[in-house]
Amino acid sequence: YGNDEQRQKYIPKLASGEWKAAYCLTEPGSGSDANSGKTKAVLSEDGTHYTLNGQKMWITNAGFANLLTVFAKIDDDEKLTAFLVEADTEGITTNPEEKKMGIKGSSTRQVFFNNVKVPVENMLSERENGFKIALNILN
Repeated sequence: YGNDEQRQKYIPKLASGEWKAAYCLTEPGSGSDANSGKTKAVLSEDGTHYTLNGQKMWITNAGFANLLTVFAKIDDDEKLTAFLVEADTEGITTNPEEKKMGIKGSSTRQVFFNNVKVPVENMLSERENGFKIALNILN
């Protein structure tokens, strides 16, 4: 789903293992309805970035990921939009590791987005195509 610039910027780091990624879809209270997320993305007045605000939970690799695929709704859109967000961006915080009975080799945390500025060029695919991306990844 990424464009050429996104592929050139991120795939070499991910493929080499230099960077790890996390998939940020699930939210508190969303249950099995992946499109019911409340995380919001608002386009800046100058059109250079989106500001993300919201919370994700049960995020595998959140403790050490460098790149997050984050699903959010722009304005009052009905469907999600996907964004590529570098994990060291100001405004991203995580809770401590979840205490799990199994699968201890992976990091699982909640991730919080508080006024996180994401460049417009980091939108993955097109506006409102995030729900399709999310379901294709889950399949």
